[in-house]
Amino acid sequence: MEQQESLRITPKWITSLQKDEVFVFGSNINGMHGGGAARVAMDKFGAIWGQGEGLQGQSYAIPTMEGLANIPPAVERFIAFAKDHPELKFFVTPIGCGIAGYTEDEIAPLFKEATKLDNVFLPAGFWQILGQ
Repeated sequence: MEQQESLRITPKWITSLQKDEVFVFGSNINGMHGGGAARVAMDKFGAIWGQGEGLQGQSYAIPTMEGLANIPPAVERFIAFAKDHPELKFFVTPIGCGIAGYTEDEIAPLFKEATKLDNVFLPAGFWQILGQ
């Protein structure tokens, strides 16, 4: 993942992480990580069944299944967490754009403040929407 360093673009497929890297995925508030990136987080990166938000192993859950209005505060909590943990690199997947059914146009703007953090990597589509 070193080649992505200067661009801060989350790789399309993440199959392994260095010990200072965190897989950021969309979840449901009940932490039922049954499919999509949530299942990958549970199977590979330490996500905990029943924990719907926050750091767990080498993953960080952002709830996306409870309606679009509930996502911004969760993203703000994630950004605050990332700001408090500059020693970690956070690879944000296109949260909410799979099973939850939202578009990148709806989700990407929520990460505008994250573009200022050197330790947050975003999907290429998010960067395009954010104009960077």
